[in-house]
Amino acid sequence: MGNSEYSNWIGKTQEKSDELLPFPAQFMENTLNRDATFTEGKELPPLWHWLYFLESEKLSNLGRDGHPKKGGFLPPVTLPRRMWAGGRFWFKQPLLLGIDSLKKSIILSVKEKDGSSGQLCFVTVKHEYFQNETLCLIEEHDIVYREDPKENDKLIDGFIAPTDWDIYEEITPSSTLLFRYSALTFNGHRIHYDNEYAINTEGYNGLVFHGPLIATLLIDLSMRLSKKTPSYFEFRGVSPISGPNTFSIASKKHGNELMLSAIKKDGTLSMKAKAVY
Repeated sequence: MGNSEYSNWIGKTQEKSDELLPFPAQFMENTLNRDATFTEGKELPPLWHWLYFLESEKLSNLGRDGHPKKGGFLPPVTLPRRMWAGGRFWFKQPLLLGIDSLKKSIILSVKEKDGSSGQLCFVTVKHEYFQNETLCLIEEHDIVYREDPKENDKLIDGFIAPTDWDIYEEITPSSTLLFRYSALTFNGHRIHYDNEYAINTEGYNGLVFHGPLIATLLIDLSMRLSKKTPSYFEFRGVSPISGPNTFSIASKKHGNELMLSAIKKDGTLSMKAKAVY
């Protein structure tokens, strides 16, 4: 199926509501090794909205990777592997826990490309989040679909990351952390909890650390440094973190911006991000 066939999905819309009950945020606090403090009326931290507005499908409606089969809201891209490529966020006002909320989604674009690892397809979806009919958050979500790895394929290394950071923190992943985040976001993607599948089918070196969780750690670092929520945040995945390897998150200030990165143990870049204040 080419771009002309996928164009039928551009402009497709979907709406979903959620009350934003406190307990998923409390579970996320515990998952990050923090005390559970969230109650109704408190502000939801940036990017923790991914714990809400969850999609549920019967097991029989899932694909081999654990994601819902394509062709519903998202276009029926034939490429088998799916990854979260990046995103952009405009924070208008905080989402508050315990309030009825609405998420409006629209498919902005579907683009096929040829990359160094084979055929790619990028789908960009725009989400708008409302409380009391007021726009709180705008998100643009980039999804990339890829071919299965070939027999002699090797994971592409990220670029060597800069070293002149203001702040540098080490993160130690665990399979329990990955499982908990998958459960909190109702993410069935098997690369995060099925080691054999991740290695033998999708060609990774082990379980894959969630891109959205890395982004959440990066924006959390920026807020600990700035003591406030950014007006804008963006991130782009460069190279996945897989296997039982530590990695680091780092930040450097440039005027009213914080440049952020996730850096693998070998010094290569896994994710780059920017927070604007």
